[in-house]
Amino acid sequence: MSASPSTPVPVVLAGARGHGRWHLANIRRLQQQGIVRLAGVCELTPLTPEELGDLGTPEQSADLGALLDSTGARIAVICTPIPTHTDLALTAAGRGVHLLLEKPPAPSFAEFRRMADGVAAAGVACQIGFQSLGSHALPAVRALIAEGAIGTPAGFGGAGAWVRDEDYFRRAPWAGKRRMNGVDVVDGALTNPLAHAVATALALSGSTRAEDVLAIETELLRANAIESDDTSCVRVTTAQGHPVTVAATLCAERADEPYVLVHGSKGRITFWYKQDRVLLQRAGHGPEEFEYGRTDLLENLVGHLTTGAGLLVPPDGTGAFMKVVEAIRTAADPAPLPDGAWRRIPGENRRVVPGIDGLVAAAADTLSLYSELGAPWAPAAKHPPKEVSTR
Repeated sequence: MSASPSTPVPVVLAGARGHGRWHLANIRRLQQQGIVRLAGVCELTPLTPEELGDLGTPEQSADLGALLDSTGARIAVICTPIPTHTDLALTAAGRGVHLLLEKPPAPSFAEFRRMADGVAAAGVACQIGFQSLGSHALPAVRALIAEGAIGTPAGFGGAGAWVRDEDYFRRAPWAGKRRMNGVDVVDGALTNPLAHAVATALALSGSTRAEDVLAIETELLRANAIESDDTSCVRVTTAQGHPVTVAATLCAERADEPYVLVHGSKGRITFWYKQDRVLLQRAGHGPEEFEYGRTDLLENLVGHLTTGAGLLVPPDGTGAFMKVVEAIRTAADPAPLPDGAWRRIPGENRRVVPGIDGLVAAAADTLSLYSELGAPWAPAAKHPPKEVSTR
């Protein structure tokens, strides 16, 4: 549903550089449509007139609370380092300001609950920034599953094979870190850049709340000289009985579009969630491909406040994802891949794990972990994968 407020809703953006540039561009788009107005920017170093462009001269401050007070903002978009999410969200909520909170919403389940409970107590709306969950493909795929298009669901796989150079892990002080200054960060392939693969697979499986998760197995590895994982996989045992296995790497040989697979007794559905594109393959039919639109999450939040539209990604709808984050946080630190398992690409300043592209695809295709696929470098090849009960 498109929001059509009679007057633009004032918005403050906290974190306008890095990924925040995407939010700045999105606010510009919605401001041009008369849906929002950029009232303030919270940054340690103010944005330049060149960075703001036609967004005018919003108030700028490094103090979010003071900025919210002085601008009268109704919505705060928070795109700041992961460990700051909870405190900044509660700063806004305490002032009655509604939230679009970038994913992952928190670095631990305890911090997530502190944020979600505080937001609920304050009576404000909070949208978690999993943009893929605004795709119109999700209800369409759920309908296909419900009508038996692929028979009985058997499981859900996710695959993300991305390319990131070594500078990616130096883009911010917290990048590639599990902890910093004694505080959890839990950056990593599955919790941050390819978090959408995990959240989307869980959403399609109907397992979005914390109580939907029974157990989690993790295999966390790294080719880069970082603390966090850059090559990892996870398998979630759900209350619905359908396993959800997601494999990811930032060390692919070739970058590919991430996707989620729905396995059924009579076919399968592939959902390329960044493209809102769906492929249906089923017995007795030729392949069918569909493309869908997407509802922007900030626009949906405005619609929720002005017209009563349902909120697409409330905090409790990401509880299952946060259980995965918690399992990764409490797992042993990612194991470094042996020198022979990765190589540098000349001139590209990046590390590649040969064969990982195929392993990521095979994990989603068979719902297997790397060790079960015979990856010689998987530490669990000699030991059972760590399984964390969430009960």
